[in-house]
Amino acid sequence: MTEFGDFISALGEFGLYQKLLVLLISISLLLNPFQMIGQVFMVLDEPHHCNTSWICAIGPNLTEEEQLNLTLPRDADGAYEQCSMYSPVDWDLDSIVAYGLNATEKCSSGWVYPSAQAPSLLTEFDLVCDRKDLNDISQSIYMLGLLLGSIIFGPLSDRIGRRPVFLICMLIRGLFGVGIAFVPHFYVYMAFRCVVGAAEAGIMIIALVLVTEWVGLSHRSKAVLITHCCFAIGQMIVPGLCYGIRNWRLLQIAGSAPVFALFFYIWVLPESARWLVIKGRIEEAKKVLQKAASINKRTLPQELLEQLKPETQPKPGSTLDLFREKHLRKVTLIMVCTWFADSLVYYGLSLNVSGFGLNVYLTQLAFGGVELPARCACIFLLQWFGRKKTQAVLLLLSGLMCLIITGIPEDQPVVSTVLATIGKLTATASFSTSYVYSAELFPTVVRQTSVGLCSMSARLSGIMAPLMLLLEQYHRAIPMAVFGSVTVVVGLLCFLLPETRGTDLADDMGLEDIKGATPQTSGRSLETLSKKGTTKAGGDLEKDNYKFSESKL
Repeated sequence: MTEFGDFISALGEFGLYQKLLVLLISISLLLNPFQMIGQVFMVLDEPHHCNTSWICAIGPNLTEEEQLNLTLPRDADGAYEQCSMYSPVDWDLDSIVAYGLNATEKCSSGWVYPSAQAPSLLTEFDLVCDRKDLNDISQSIYMLGLLLGSIIFGPLSDRIGRRPVFLICMLIRGLFGVGIAFVPHFYVYMAFRCVVGAAEAGIMIIALVLVTEWVGLSHRSKAVLITHCCFAIGQMIVPGLCYGIRNWRLLQIAGSAPVFALFFYIWVLPESARWLVIKGRIEEAKKVLQKAASINKRTLPQELLEQLKPETQPKPGSTLDLFREKHLRKVTLIMVCTWFADSLVYYGLSLNVSGFGLNVYLTQLAFGGVELPARCACIFLLQWFGRKKTQAVLLLLSGLMCLIITGIPEDQPVVSTVLATIGKLTATASFSTSYVYSAELFPTVVRQTSVGLCSMSARLSGIMAPLMLLLEQYHRAIPMAVFGSVTVVVGLLCFLLPETRGTDLADDMGLEDIKGATPQTSGRSLETLSKKGTTKAGGDLEKDNYKFSESKL
């Protein structure tokens, strides 16, 4: 039977139709970084002190400085304490001035902030002192939303289609993203952020699937890379937007409302022809393929279209299958740890952008800028040095940068920021490498399951990364030490993996391609298979990569 890859080749592997599709997907991904890192700019540290207006009832003619001198203790540097105050008393003003106040307590009537500052998330919901941890907790809630979105929208897109789920996720992102700007309480804010995170995960998953299912094999990595680069461009746009709009509610609207400008996607975003074929909707698939061929100025022969039939997919393996075979068990455990470390250091550095001492807007601009060369460099690194060395070395470099930062004095913010930028670059490249490496390491029958398991590990570490930043209250070096040590250990483990550059992709649990196999080659291990230098036929490779494209990334 004719492989589906033959239809993609006939209509053009990366013609005008696919380029327009990649453009549509890329535009939607430009908006994703705002939801991920926008909160960093809404909770910038501001001077504050306890509200001690109680003394105004006793001494209404006191100046602000006199009021603060009488009601606030000072720290070791002589500055007013930000999180404690002298306990209110029912004395007269002369007694307070003569004897002073000694007993202290935590702020009981809220805080006072500079009146000239525009309303921020920090000042409106008092994310200071005992409530400071809510900021990092809310970031973890957003990461929880990413996890839930991966679990919910991935299977849903397999069931009802890529296009409708993508549009639903965009609608949810727009509605709840704008809705965040009107929340009355911080706990409602966190709940809305969780929903937005779930929608963001669905958009990222389906964007990858649509691109990989429409673009031919030889251009697939390039097309996916373009969408990744647009995500990086979005990261560079965020600091400029946040710098220009300081009111957090207006900023939230400005970062979320543009999704409604993409309403025309309802008419122009195509369904995956490959998904239509698998679901047996052959006539719909023919119409979509003919439209794509027409835009690409190609003609699909009628004889070829008549051969379009539902493809028989092999029965997928289960998660338990990954741990039954010794060689698969080792690969699975190491790759789960690799994705965990990738996500931990990536989000750990991204969300700590305000903790390196330099201007937070310039730091984020640098962080977004390094993602472009990082993703582009992956193409050449994987070709020149192979998968194993590239994955291991990139993780080691990321971890080492974090560990070195722990030894940099606080009065050297430039050095810390440069090291963090290098760490973000290598972490980004490592994350991109993991996508490619995982697809090649696992056999077809468990590829979707295995990459889904790895992705879940990454989401869990994404939830943990903001919580790790809370350890900074005990010592500023602890978060970076954790990020660095975990990543270095996992980087060393990657040297135990087999190399997959130029090797045949395995289909069955024995890691041996059934087609053309001989009794002597049956049941080869992954290590043995990795030594083969053969290349699978284009049709089989197309099917393997399609399996990967449906993974819950």
